[in-house]
Amino acid sequence: MTGRFAPSPTSDLHLGNLRTAVVAALLARAAGVGFLVRIEDLDVGRVGAAGDVATRQLHDLALLGLSWDGPVVHQSARLDRYRAAVDHLPTYECFCTRREIAESASAPHADGYRPYPGTCRGLTAAQRADRRRERPPALRVDAGAASITVHDRWAGAVAGVVDDFVVRRNDGAYSYNLAVVVDDLAQGVTQVVRGDDLLSSSPRQAWLARRLGGVEPEYAHVGLVVNAAGRRLAKRDGAVTLAQLARRGTSAADVVSLIGHSLGLNEPGEPVTLADLSRRFDPARRPAAWVWPG
Repeated sequence: MTGRFAPSPTSDLHLGNLRTAVVAALLARAAGVGFLVRIEDLDVGRVGAAGDVATRQLHDLALLGLSWDGPVVHQSARLDRYRAAVDHLPTYECFCTRREIAESASAPHADGYRPYPGTCRGLTAAQRADRRRERPPALRVDAGAASITVHDRWAGAVAGVVDDFVVRRNDGAYSYNLAVVVDDLAQGVTQVVRGDDLLSSSPRQAWLARRLGGVEPEYAHVGLVVNAAGRRLAKRDGAVTLAQLARRGTSAADVVSLIGHSLGLNEPGEPVTLADLSRRFDPARRPAAWVWPG
């Protein structure tokens, strides 16, 4: 039984990522379970262009006082597991472009995801052969429009219809939705803490966990860190990483205090450690959105 934090090493962690990591660690410790860190580095192009971001991410987590159990797992070393999982799923080839999906699909979810309308599900073998000459196919699950309800620690019951989502992209890379579920099952993850913009993906991932013979974790979606305009915090919002804040005179200890205050665990400017926050943390209280003044 364990919780986890699983960043993608494409850019340095910003305050929103760091706050989620802190909440994930606090919730795991409150439940008396382990806490893992996993590096989700399947997007080879973006990861390669970003340089050694993973090392900096781990360094930043340690600067905040976070520790984790066992070695850090990298998804890029687990491709055989994803390949085996796909072999156990009902799938079909999909040749649609993103533009075609955007034009034919319903409105996107809060996380920007557009449910797939099943365009390629009924293609004949001859039609698939013709399409392969034009572009390589992605691989989608045939979910049969399953309706899934999951339980979120703070949001309660969350229901959704599972569309035929991608498990392997047309460049051969395995999808986030597949890899994260396979790894959570393999690592015994029982808590998943993440931003509430990903809440709508929970039924999809729960369906996959059950299809692969496992049980989905308990989800706990936290309010996002947003800028003054109410939009999700991003690099364009100025000094938002530990390195940027340090150049402005804000130390890692200051950031721990800021995050703790955003969670209602300490007074503004009060010196605290992760151990202090752990003693004060109430797992029944949902962390609300936090406006970062910049």
